Amino acid sequence: MRVYLVIVDETDEARVALRFAARRAAKTDGVVHLLALVPPQPFNAFGGIQATIEEEARARAETLVTTAAGNLLSQGAKMPLISVKIGEDVKVVRKYLEEHPEVSALVLGAASEGGPGPLVAHFTGAGMTHLTCPVFVIPGGLSDEAIERLS
Repeated sequence: MRVYLVIVDETDEARVALRFAARRAAKTDGVVHLLALVPPQPFNAFGGIQATIEEEARARAETLVTTAAGNLLSQGAKMPLISVKIGEDVKVVRKYLEEHPEVSALVLGAASEGGPGPLVAHFTGAGMTHLTCPVFVIPGGLSDEAIERLS
């Protein structure tokens, strides 16, 4: 079974990547893994305040990834595996791929304008040599019809 890993955030390119992965999974009898990243907090407050800040960031990420999973289910897709991880984005994705050798492809969305984001830049550059699966970079400007045709 093919497993497509999608990094979920609030960007348009993540939504395009998710749509492509969901369509591809449906056509190949595969599944989607959704990974939400919670960046480490850039400052340290007093213990209780810091814990609250971190918990709020994690709760936002969990809401985001759960909503994405609900959208997939409403479109008739299989229930995706949902993960929320705290840490630096590249390191977290690498570790996830190491822990999940069943992942067949990392699906990333490219912004429709401007340069590539940090994950696209890393995993299509020097970081590509350490991957155990292909990377699909989905252009952020694709329409739903184009995604359907290409998936």
